[in-house]
Amino acid sequence: MKLLFVCTENLNRSPTAAELFKKNKKHKAKSAGISITAENNVSNELIKWADKIFVMEKVHKKFITDKVPDAENKIEVLWVPDVYPKNDPKLIEILKKKLKNYLKNNK
Repeated sequence: MKLLFVCTENLNRSPTAAELFKKNKKHKAKSAGISITAENNVSNELIKWADKIFVMEKVHKKFITDKVPDAENKIEVLWVPDVYPKNDPKLIEILKKKLKNYLKNNK
């Protein structure tokens, strides 16, 4: 399964989430941001590539559905606020809890 993680700047939350799947065999993960200054911008191609899209906040979901309305059914909001630095242990703990169903099949 192809997973896309989206936050605002693609600096902290979404790259940390994608990193959890780095050594996986069942899932491929990428990350992107909605800001024009994001390291890797959300594109129509990335949205179409993904089987499942995890966004950190509702604004990210709106951004994606404004670009590709048909993507709404594959988006899940994780409700992770932008208060954590990249690879913060608390952020990793939150993401592991919210993504546990995907991580347990990550072998």
